[in-house]
Amino acid sequence: MPSSEELNALLDPATTALITVECQQGVVGPGAALPQLAREARESGALANVARLVTAARDSGIQVLHAVAERRPDGRGANRNARLFHAAERLPVQQLIGTEATRVAPPIDIAAQDLVVRRLHGLSPVQGTEVDALLRNLGCRTLVVTGVSANVAIPNTVFDAVNRGYAVVVPSDAIAGVPADYTPAMIRHTLALVATVATTDEVLAGFRRPGVRPA
Repeated sequence: MPSSEELNALLDPATTALITVECQQGVVGPGAALPQLAREARESGALANVARLVTAARDSGIQVLHAVAERRPDGRGANRNARLFHAAERLPVQQLIGTEATRVAPPIDIAAQDLVVRRLHGLSPVQGTEVDALLRNLGCRTLVVTGVSANVAIPNTVFDAVNRGYAVVVPSDAIAGVPADYTPAMIRHTLALVATVATTDEVLAGFRRPGVRPA
């Protein structure tokens, strides 16, 4: 685990942003397309920890972004080049534009100052979206990555951010995947090689360190 000094250096509110990945009703809500993932995100406390981090980030003047995956009803522009995409087309809950499935799920909320980035394609909220340009315009140097899933979207987000020159912080108990024991193994053997891994409480302490004043 990083020292408090290391986290403090990374989590400067002027150069830090937090992103929630696919924390939407159709993914982690009560009627989600993948009930096992939704159950793990809630029962593990990951979704509650994302909400805690979002609130604390705002209080510290850190920009919050919400990355939402969605589809057109006709599927136009969506990927079909992997088994995952074909499976998603057959799910009983579709992440269609403008539907309840694409709304950010409680207990996470959206504030007026938050940015919401929606994508119609791919596996990552960073590749081929507005996220990179928005972060650069905000002067971001550190990205705190939260949400789901640890199987696909979270590692994609981390790798894409690192490849673009950002330092990444991953709160280990604010991401979730399936099965439950996969997430800690993936963090230990993969994400820890390229990102700073900490607990939610450690990141919160970094947000609230002495001398920090909300924007």
